[in-house]
Amino acid sequence: MLQEIINLQQSAVGRLFSKMQSGQREITFKAPTGSGKTYMMADFMSRVIRQYPQYVFLVSSLSKGDLARQNYEKFVAYKEQKQFANLNPYLINSNISGEERLYIPSEYNVYLLPRDLYKKGGRLMQGGMVAFLEEMMWSNRKIILIKDECHIATNNLDNLSQDYFTQTINFSATPKLSKRQYPDVEIKNEEAENAKLIKTVSWGDEKESIADALSRFECIKEDYRNLLGVNPCLIIQISNKDKADEELNNLIMPALNTRPDIKWMLIVDKENLCDTNDVFKAKKIPVSQWKDYAKSNTATIDVIVFKMVIAEGWDIPRACMLYQVRNTQSKQLDEQVIGRVRRNPRLLDFETLNAEAQQLATTAWVWGIRPDEQEDFFSVKLWDKSKQTVDNLRIKTTRLKPLTRKADFDLRLFLAKQERKTTHPSIFLLAKQLQDADNDIREIVYDYASDYSKWREITEHISELEQANNTYLCDYSQSMEPNEEVSFPMASHYTDNAHYLNIDNWVWKRRDGAEKFSFDSEAEREWANILKDLSYEAAQPLLVGEVKKNRLAGMKNLFGEIETDRLVNEKKIYLWGKNFVPNSTIKFEYYLGALHSSYPDFVMKDISGRIHIFEVKSVNQSGAYNFDNNIYKTKIAELKKCYKQASLLTDQIFYLTVIDKDVWQITRFLNGEESTLTLDEFKRFIRTGE
Repeated sequence: MLQEIINLQQSAVGRLFSKMQSGQREITFKAPTGSGKTYMMADFMSRVIRQYPQYVFLVSSLSKGDLARQNYEKFVAYKEQKQFANLNPYLINSNISGEERLYIPSEYNVYLLPRDLYKKGGRLMQGGMVAFLEEMMWSNRKIILIKDECHIATNNLDNLSQDYFTQTINFSATPKLSKRQYPDVEIKNEEAENAKLIKTVSWGDEKESIADALSRFECIKEDYRNLLGVNPCLIIQISNKDKADEELNNLIMPALNTRPDIKWMLIVDKENLCDTNDVFKAKKIPVSQWKDYAKSNTATIDVIVFKMVIAEGWDIPRACMLYQVRNTQSKQLDEQVIGRVRRNPRLLDFETLNAEAQQLATTAWVWGIRPDEQEDFFSVKLWDKSKQTVDNLRIKTTRLKPLTRKADFDLRLFLAKQERKTTHPSIFLLAKQLQDADNDIREIVYDYASDYSKWREITEHISELEQANNTYLCDYSQSMEPNEEVSFPMASHYTDNAHYLNIDNWVWKRRDGAEKFSFDSEAEREWANILKDLSYEAAQPLLVGEVKKNRLAGMKNLFGEIETDRLVNEKKIYLWGKNFVPNSTIKFEYYLGALHSSYPDFVMKDISGRIHIFEVKSVNQSGAYNFDNNIYKTKIAELKKCYKQASLLTDQIFYLTVIDKDVWQITRFLNGEESTLTLDEFKRFIRTGE
């Protein structure tokens, strides 16, 4: 798994743990569907129980699906895999006979509560729940209520909160602001996309039909199988009630019947109405078994047609496309449904995939749904279809090598040099330190610890190993190395954040044909305008005789073709563009307490073939950062170190451009040397190289 994913999840859990320790009565945790919410919930509970053994958790699973059972099975798996071994989960159920009162044993520390057991009139609410809560309190246990999918009402549990629950933690991708579920800790969509934790959505044209979606699906199916080793699927969502039959008979089945090679499955709320053209056709089994069969990565089902029965609690990472026939008129339902196709199918070994496979694994195609906050969302594609930009604009990236690849690092010699411990920490403390360590450190430990004595030997020196790792990684002259050579992705997108600029001379083209682009800040917009003007200035008429034509042979220009006339007004301009992060592989690794990636804001190739890479910041009050902020200063200092070494390794020119009021402060990194330029000096350097 990518270290960026681990860092993002661990940081979010750490912030949630700190909020819990602050004593805040109700806390809301928001994370996109597909971002590992259940895993982070388990990590959070494990941290709390490790430090406060008297705490127990009641996890209420609020969806209509079998989410409680799924969460329980995941928690058991985490425990068996030694990831969170201190979790002791129990699934509350009603498998008792007659009028006997529902009984909940008290020896567990995580209780999973299905929705149907605490709804009005449910058996659990007839005394069983209160008896359990009273027993916990009598034994001096403290109970934290976790509401999974908290946007769904749970009035019966809410009525018990004041008397029995120490704290309430809300978990959801779509918390309800109307219920004052304002996120205290949040993983934003952009953060999860950038870390490759979830897929980036490519929105289909609303005029495209189901047949168009099927055609797109067939185009990527073989690539999915060959590059990812996964059978992909397209999900089609239909209405729940009156319109469902009409949609099936008039829209969906006619389109599917024209493609008999496509295997489809219809999943509805009654098993006798489920159907398929696959060999799996057993209408008397529960709906849950139909769903389990369809979600496997090796399942042969290409298209799954469903009602709203899978809005929550159904993980199907192989789903990569969603076509919505119905209109839910519900923001929460829309986002939950989109989440079905945003899971990364190769999350655990994503770093082993090549660039093409990684882009495929992190792209989802959606038709018919557009959440409110993404109404101003714009898709962009490279200007030319012949990959001319990709061929002519190649960026050398860098990465940090693990400690084990340090030339003079010998683990056995390192351990031999450490001072022997006079007192030995408990195995539980060592296990906690190992669990909290970076992924690279854990791998070093696992590789070395062939038996218990070696495990204890190395874990007793984890802090020293971490210090050696930090020192090494922060010394980029030792840890940084060239990585793959990449270019802009063929497609990306951005959200309208205002700060507009009309541009017709860069690598991007909006899918709607407009030339109006939006930037994340006013500083970005102003810098884009500077690069735009420089590019226009570079345009010049060329005399194209035979000699000149021969000399320019093979020199492709993105914005025109060299004609056969003797005199042409050919524009010889820079290739440049915004590094829109979705789908981008233009990044440079640096270390700041953990491994991070810098995605520079702009990339430009000048007439002389030099690559210029820009990170744009602002210290103005309206900027994204405050110059006096210590976090900002620390990050800027580390980026400078990163760019300085990257410029030496890649022969590319890096810039940190900061605007303070109306004045640009430009730091340039050229061949490992740092210098400061004024704006005029920068422009002269671009034009002349001096």
